Amino acid sequence: MTKIKQTVFDAPLFGRLLAYTKPYYPIFVLALITVIGLAVFGALRPKVLQMAMDENIEQQFQPGFLRYILWMFALLFMEVLCNLTFIYTASWLGQSVVRDIRTKLFNHILAFKMKYFDNSSVGVLLTRTVTDMERIADIFGEGLFMIFSDILKMLVVGTVMVYMNWQLSIVVFFTLPIILIATKIFQKYMKKAFEEVRNEVSNLNSFVQERLTGMKVVQLFAREMIEFKSFEAINQRHKKAWIKTVWYNSVFFPIAELLTSITLGIIIWLGGLNTVFEQTASVGDLAAFIMMVPMMFRPLHQIANKFNTLQMGMVAADRVFKVLDTNSNISDLGTESLKAFSGKIEFKNVHFSYVKNEAVLKGVSFKVMPGQTVAIVGSTGAGKSTIINLINRFYEIDKGQILFDQTNIKSIPLKSLRKQVSVVLQDVFLFADTILNNITLGNSQISEAAVVDAAKQIGIHDFITNLPGAYHYNVKERGVMLSVGQRQLISFLRAYITNPKVLILDEATASIDSNSEQLIQAATKKITKDRTSIVIAHRLATIQKADVIIVLDAGEIIEMGTHSSLLKNKEGAYSGLYKAQFLKQEH
Repeated sequence: MTKIKQTVFDAPLFGRLLAYTKPYYPIFVLALITVIGLAVFGALRPKVLQMAMDENIEQQFQPGFLRYILWMFALLFMEVLCNLTFIYTASWLGQSVVRDIRTKLFNHILAFKMKYFDNSSVGVLLTRTVTDMERIADIFGEGLFMIFSDILKMLVVGTVMVYMNWQLSIVVFFTLPIILIATKIFQKYMKKAFEEVRNEVSNLNSFVQERLTGMKVVQLFAREMIEFKSFEAINQRHKKAWIKTVWYNSVFFPIAELLTSITLGIIIWLGGLNTVFEQTASVGDLAAFIMMVPMMFRPLHQIANKFNTLQMGMVAADRVFKVLDTNSNISDLGTESLKAFSGKIEFKNVHFSYVKNEAVLKGVSFKVMPGQTVAIVGSTGAGKSTIINLINRFYEIDKGQILFDQTNIKSIPLKSLRKQVSVVLQDVFLFADTILNNITLGNSQISEAAVVDAAKQIGIHDFITNLPGAYHYNVKERGVMLSVGQRQLISFLRAYITNPKVLILDEATASIDSNSEQLIQAATKKITKDRTSIVIAHRLATIQKADVIIVLDAGEIIEMGTHSSLLKNKEGAYSGLYKAQFLKQEH
């Protein structure tokens, strides 16, 4: 669990949050004005009541009484108008600020290294970009301005009290420090409690997201009861965190109400005695004070309640800003253009490790010439997929160089680099959208006609047109409406339509049926023609025509050559792999 700060209010964090209101300064000012209006108009009503009672009701004097009634109606109308304006402007401001922060956060996350996602929970990031943002919006809609309004109302009411009757005011001010001390203690404990709540919400989101995504595995291995018990434990911790906040509220608010009632009773008692016997207070004073005591004390209760909202928002803002402050981006300072890229790729003594001092690639060197097809084979964990990640510069290498046409990829802008490379992965990810949008990925420069023409060229147009809606068929989340082979064919078309200089196939036929494999083999032949291609495959039968075959073992190249030349070495690793697969197929 993250360390909880002991400060009740984080001023620098709050200042950073307020900086996002600068583009909406007029709305901010309008919300502030309406808040001031709420405080002033609310505090003036008891004074008007006091004047009406002393000058008209107690004296049984009718002339002028209607004027005070109209004043009361006017003040009530202005309060309603200010309240309506405040609710709208404060909520609008909060949602506008949240929109800006969320946009900035998502844009920041898009540029993170793959290593960040390797080590981070998707559920936690989801909480930051959705749930935490709503808590930040509440700062403006229910927290900040309302606290300011309550404090201002207390100051105005306190001033009116002293002006009307300083003796009765002393009774109110004597009780006030007790409530202030209780409020400060309450705020301190509530901050800790809400930090705990936010932690448990993140844990809950992360757990549910992972289990829903991996539901097939859960059910295949009959882990329903185990996962349910784990969920119950997390849910129980979440409940305990919330119960703690409820406990603090259940202690504070009754005490505050009790103090308010005691103060009101003392005011009525002393004010009544003064009115009847000493005549140092009027009936109007007593009525006004009875009205003003709740107006003085209730804002304190509301401040405590609104401070809860403010604290939750501040905790959420702190978490969001921590993600914004995370420096996990790939350096993108390159200036070398790849407009004339021929397709040549070279690895020079490349060393790489996902975890420090645990090498995955150990001095790998090879060349891929323009238009060549290079196959990379090896056992699981040999480093094949790592090479793909490094070509796309998802990770930074520890040592060595990766060159595109003699240009170090660190000198090439990421957008320019990745435009030259298309990858077809074994595990194809499709968005919950149409086939057309999954192929174009929102690129407005790729027309539907171009997609149809490309599908015909690689031989998958008929498969798509047989689906309901054809290219406008919605494949649902992760493409569940399609088979593995169909998703793979879509990924081939997605790679082909961008006309890349370099095509990477990562075990694209490892887990598909024979019918789909025939289509994919035909598509592969089409899209690799006259194009630099890197193929990673377990099935050696699919790479026999490759110009060069690289055999990896434990992060090192142990063999390199054509299919026929590698088979000549009867004791070689490639020959051993080929024999093992051939014998397996025979049996």
